[in-house]
Amino acid sequence: MTSAGETTPVAEARVLIDPYRDWTEGENIPIHLDFGHNLLALETARWDRYDARGCFAHTHGAGDFMANYVLEVEGGKKTRPVKHLYEMFCYVLAGHGSTKVWLPNGETRVFEWGPKAVFAIPLNCHYQIFNATGATPVRISCTNNAPITINLYHNIDFVFDNPFAFPERSGAARHFDGEGEHTAYTHKSNTINRNVWETNFVHDVSSFRLYEFEERGPGSTNVSFILADGTMHAHVSQIPKGRYKKAHRHAAGTHVHAVDGEGYSLLWYEGDSEFREIPWKHGYMYTPPFWMFHQHFNTCAQPARYLACSLGSRRYPFISLRRKSSEGAGSISLTQGGRQLEYEDQDPRIHRKWLEALRASGVASEMGGVFDEPAILALPPESLSGPIRMPRSTGPAV
Repeated sequence: MTSAGETTPVAEARVLIDPYRDWTEGENIPIHLDFGHNLLALETARWDRYDARGCFAHTHGAGDFMANYVLEVEGGKKTRPVKHLYEMFCYVLAGHGSTKVWLPNGETRVFEWGPKAVFAIPLNCHYQIFNATGATPVRISCTNNAPITINLYHNIDFVFDNPFAFPERSGAARHFDGEGEHTAYTHKSNTINRNVWETNFVHDVSSFRLYEFEERGPGSTNVSFILADGTMHAHVSQIPKGRYKKAHRHAAGTHVHAVDGEGYSLLWYEGDSEFREIPWKHGYMYTPPFWMFHQHFNTCAQPARYLACSLGSRRYPFISLRRKSSEGAGSISLTQGGRQLEYEDQDPRIHRKWLEALRASGVASEMGGVFDEPAILALPPESLSGPIRMPRSTGPAV
């Protein structure tokens, strides 16, 4: 009982907890945070969970659902068997090796891979990664939905030591050999055709067959992946020589990996006066923040490809923004209620900067039929400053 003039002590509230952040800090490996990273150059350290080396490659645009870590296996070594309740897509940055997966039915699958391979770990299956060389380390980019999984359950044992099996996620045996099924669809709201490849393993995304996707720019090609029947999405797109893709925007958390070629990406918000630039080269990865426009440019003498991983697959879009993307909103003009900035509507600084980059690399533009390039190069400096010009969206593409 409190007497007159006394106050009852109030316990400090247990609020604003971030279980995923707490887990990453407790793993005792480097945590790198930036707009983007050269994943081949990031510092790693001993990671007891894998009995290997690793680091977290966190980005400012990752959002609430997705993250990335780098796993490094030294020459001639292997990880310990690991399993977890979050989905994970693996992109091989460097090295040759193999992966062993223990399936719910008691069978095992082993597949070999090299640089630029992509594979998915079926949900909650034990897996082990082997380095097949004795001299050089293997380095793998692991894009995952651990943040939403760990924050949802906030119980690490539940995430990493859960006995529940998901046999439907295993896929056909041949999916671990790099085989799969090609399907396509067109949503009833538009005429945009999407090509989808379902598998668990892609030998080399730099040579995998892509399909025409002219909506993102002449000569643009693309394929979407459904990997291990997952909720996460991945796609590979290619930019032809002497061209670049149209700008667009979407939800946070899309981890974009440069696969081959050279160039850059520009990013900006409506109202910005300056662009943010990210270099384009194998090993680089970044995530455009929520609703930030971004545009990919090829400046080299051959086609350039990239791999993008995000939450919300073509089969299981998961969130409304991803469903709209799967329906085609990401390839519909801003002036028609979509999310794409058409060439004729973009600020002239965008094309001029690219022409100057091409001049430095000795590559000829193949976009003279779209832009009056002599006129753009002749623009006075005063017309190349101020807020970035673009049309106002005519409706919510959400």
